[in-house]
This record gives sequence, C-alpha cells and structure tokens, in this order.
Amino acid sequence: MNRRTFVSAIPAAAAAQSTSAQGLLKAKALKPGDTVGMISPSTYVVDPTQLATMELTAQMFGWKTKVGKQVGKREAKPGDSVPARIADLHAMFADPEVKGIVCVRGGYGTPQLLDGLDYDLIRRNPKMLLGYSDITGLHLAIHQKTGLVTFHGPTGLSPFTDFSQNWFKRAIDNKPMGVLGNPTERNSFRPAHPLRTIVGGKAKGRLIGGNLTLVSCLMGTPYEPDVRGKIFFLEDVGEEPYRIDRMLQQLALAGKFDQCAGIVIGECVDCGPRQFEPSITFNYTLGEVLDRVFAKVRVPVFHGLLIGHTADQITLPLGVMAAMDADRKELIIEESAVL
Repeated sequence: MNRRTFVSAIPAAAAAQSTSAQGLLKAKALKPGDTVGMISPSTYVVDPTQLATMELTAQMFGWKTKVGKQVGKREAKPGDSVPARIADLHAMFADPEVKGIVCVRGGYGTPQLLDGLDYDLIRRNPKMLLGYSDITGLHLAIHQKTGLVTFHGPTGLSPFTDFSQNWFKRAIDNKPMGVLGNPTERNSFRPAHPLRTIVGGKAKGRLIGGNLTLVSCLMGTPYEPDVRGKIFFLEDVGEEPYRIDRMLQQLALAGKFDQCAGIVIGECVDCGPRQFEPSITFNYTLGEVLDRVFAKVRVPVFHGLLIGHTADQITLPLGVMAAMDADRKELIIEESAVL
C-alpha cells in the first residue's frame, strides 16, 4: 500500500468501524395519518407561500405535521441559528409522536451542525430523514455514526411530480425498489434525460453518496463517507465543469474511486461552461470531464440517472444493498429501506 492510499484509508477505516459496530438501522415505514416533523436544518425558509407549499406536501401523502421552531425564522447573522437548527432536529427525533422527518429545503449550512448532533439520541429513535442537496451533510454524518438508513430525495418544497411521488412511495415501502429508471422517453433519438455508459461492467454493494459538493466538503472529517465495496452515487447542480473536475480530482486523489464497487453520476443540471470569454482556459464540457476522470478507474460507471436537482427525482435510500449494470445503465435496489 503506498502512502497516499494508506493515509486516505485512515479516516474511512475509523468511520467504517463506527457504522459496522452498530449495524444497519432502519426506521418503520410511514403511512397516511402518521405525524411528520418539518425542519429547516439548512437555509432558512420564511416566505409564506413556501411555508404553505410545505404543508401541502404533507397533505399529499396524508400526513399530519409538526413544524420545527426554527422554520419561518430568519438567521440574524451567519451561523446564528445553529443551536436552534440542532434543537429542532433533536426534538423531532426525540418526539415519539413524530414518525418521520422531512427537510423543508436544502441550500447551505448542514456541516455547521454535525459536531453538535446527539448521535446516540438519533440511534435510539430511528426515523425516516428525507432531503437532498445540502442535506447530504446530515445523511452522511448520521449514517456514518449510527448506521441509520436515510433518504436522498425530495424536500418539502420540491415539485413532487408524479414520477417523483412514485419513486418516493417505492423507497419508503417495506419491499425493495427494484430497477430504477428515468421517465420513458418520447423520442428515443433525442432523449430529454440521456443515460450514458462511461465504464462498462456490473457491481454490487451498499449504496452511499449524495451531493458532490457536500461529499467533497466532508473529506478528511469524521463524517467522510466510507465507500469501500459500495456503490457510490454523486450529483450536483450549477457547477462549471472545472469545479466538477476539481472535486472529482479530490475524491480520486483520496482513493475513493479505487475503493468503491461502482459509481453512478446523476444528471447535472446547468453544469456547462459559462459564456465563452477569450480569457477562459478551461471550457471543457461536463462529459469530457467525466470521461477524463473515470477513464482511470476499474469499476463500472454510468451517468444521467435522475437522482438530484431535477423536477423528476428518484429517491435513494443510503445504506441498503444495491446492484448496478453500467452497460444497461441500471441501478437496482435489492433491499427494503424500512421495516
């Protein structure tokens, strides 16, 4: 083992021991009539129309709601709301009436909370936690410290299209989701959501990942994801290709792509080069970046699954057994995510 591989393996190994010691932890399935906690652990939400939309989301699934005290309040100054956001999260996990927790939106701020969370409290009260984007910080930290299966999927303010509703309901059902796929294309020659094989092959392993920016942010911390032998999924939005390249290079240098079993890259909305200017020296496309980075890996890779910042969105449960076939551009969830 060379020095780079040895050093990069230290935090991942420690984290793996924490998770494996606890085992996989699953919450009970949500059902109509259950009470769901609504919290804003990331960017604050104060607009009355958005708050009404949050309630409509709960009504859509027949849930009753408890709203966190910080929801609807502004942050007076950067980081000022951290104790209140932590308290809201703790209150929802501790409340026996609350059966699941939905993050109202993503945005920015979950890494501020991670050192202040009571992971023993969360472990003693396993519940569904739903959200994506910046909520990746919570997903990775909670899964790493407790083994809880959490759900990378729509927030309370997401569009929740029919497609998204279908996949969310399948994710929180007590049976495996099966083969995941993008919406049926109306024109197979000009697909709206193209899927592309980058490196062919098959793989099997537990599912881990989330927003690329947040995964990158947590590298070198106690919450760095352990990807060894796992299917590693990544997504992002609004990042220029050179920024995507920089974050992927960080993960490659840390040995993450050598350790995982397979890689699924989500459709990256608005991730092209900005308007050309003569001074710009890196104007490569996202596809070129992905091909360059993953040409060096020995695991299957495919790109384009709707798992992130898209109106039609597939919910992914972190920690369950999955399989992938990069040649067929398929991800298969083989284990139920709830009890």
